[in-house]
Parts: sequence; structure tokens; C-alpha cells
Amino acid sequence: MTLPPYIGRFAPTPSGFLHFGSLVAALASYLDARACGGQWLLRMEDLDPPREAPGAQTAILSTLEAYGFEWDGELVNQSARHSAYALVIDRLLQAGLAYACTCSRKQLEGNGGIYPGTCRNAGHAQHDAAIRLRVPELEYHFVDRVQGQFRQHLGREVGDFVIRRRDGLYAYQLAVVLDDAWQGVTDVVRGADLLNSTPRQLYLQELLGLPPPDYLHVPLIIQPDGHKLGKSYRSPPLPTEQATPLLLRALRALGQCPPTELNAGSAQEVLAWGIAHWDALLIPRSRTLAEAQLH
Repeated sequence: MTLPPYIGRFAPTPSGFLHFGSLVAALASYLDARACGGQWLLRMEDLDPPREAPGAQTAILSTLEAYGFEWDGELVNQSARHSAYALVIDRLLQAGLAYACTCSRKQLEGNGGIYPGTCRNAGHAQHDAAIRLRVPELEYHFVDRVQGQFRQHLGREVGDFVIRRRDGLYAYQLAVVLDDAWQGVTDVVRGADLLNSTPRQLYLQELLGLPPPDYLHVPLIIQPDGHKLGKSYRSPPLPTEQATPLLLRALRALGQCPPTELNAGSAQEVLAWGIAHWDALLIPRSRTLAEAQLH
């Protein structure tokens, strides 16, 4: 049996500029794809226009180019995929697998983030309502290539989850599953903050008859105050003139050991070395890494 050709992807959200944590995730996905001769796709997860930062998409593309990344095919924007998401939601509603929910955030306080099923059998109209997917009382598990065995009971630990928000915007969980399948993605390499989302995505893939990709979740880079590097915490954007030292630092964060002579090299030379020497088994088996330890 021959394996399908490797297709990986990087899918940033244009709510701000790329930061060092973004670079670690992008580099891991890029090297994992290129090391086995696979494709590396670029997808913009622009599902939430109110949270988008002006000029962020252009800045993300410019930064990736300055750091030597080359993607295959055209950039895909999730904002152009709304009709595909709507069709699937209609199918799930008609099959009784999803339902309208009118609960406000205030009503759901005190449930620990687990939906208690308030609207499950209420028969609400879809107008001015969120759409939730019914989850089974089952445990879903998978083996992550870095984090190992991961298990989650959807009923007890998640509850029915939103696939379309009350304001009409589509939820990440639905869009990522549909787009990965549509683009033929075989391997998802991303940050460990999305590890908890994976069982929901596995369930959606099962419901829709879509093949699950292999998963690899890299450690998150954590600031001294315990927050992950991210746009919401004003993490500094990647300076284009620091491409080489920051790529080398990202390689070390991923457990790789670039030689000191690369300090004087270009971004393209660093990436070429990374592709030739990539070993995913060296990635730290941890969900977080302290930024202060990576200098």
C-alpha cells in the first residue's frame, strides 16, 4: 500500500502580525513537509472580520517571504469558502445532528466551558441563533506524533459545540475540517494550544466521511507571565532584518541543532539546512516552552 503524497499547510489568522510563536509553528510545518518532498500550502483563516487587524494579511505574507518561506499554489482565504460551510451546516441540521441554540454567554457561566445541553431539544428557530453540533457520549483518542496518546470524552469534557456563531460567522472547528479535506491535507502541524480541539475535529471528520490527517502539535512558546506568545498579548512582530537569528532560534526551540556557521548565513540557507536535517523526533515532548530559555 502506497501512502498519499504529503500535503501540509500553515493557516495563520490575520488578527495581527506574525510573532515568534507563529514562526515556530510555521517552521515546523514547512520543514516537515519539505523534508519528505511534500507540498506546503498557505491558508488565511479570516473567519472573524471584527477581529482582523488592518493590513495584517499583507504583513503576514511579506514576513513569510522575507523569512524565505515558499508555498505551493495560490493563497486560500476562508472568507471565500462560506457557501461550502453553509451547505454542510444545512446537511447536519436536516439530519438532526445539529440544532439552534439561543443561550447567551451569561447563561452559560458556571459550566466550566462545557455546554450543558440547554437548547438540545428545544426546537428553536435558526434565526438569531447559534448552531451547535450534537456530540456523542464517547471518548475520542489519537496518537500525536510529538505529544503521544491524547484522549478526550466529548460529552463530559466538551459538550455540544458551536459550528456557526449567533452573529452568523462560521466556527473554526467546522471550517478547518472542511478546508483540510478540500485541500487534501494529509498532515497537520500546529501549536499545542489546538490539541484539545482535535477530538472535535475527529468527530466532525467521522460524521462527514472525511479522512483524518496525521497530527503533530509543537510546544507553545510561553512568556514570563505564563501567557503564550500571541497577538492578543501584543507579542512583538517578527522583524524582517532578524530572519536568520530568529529562524535559528526557532530551530533550537524545535529541538534541532543548527551549526554555528549558519549564524552568518541567509534565511534560505537556514531553511535548506533545516530541510536536510529535519528530525521531528527531536521536538520536545512538551505542550509549552519558556521563551526565556530559547536565547
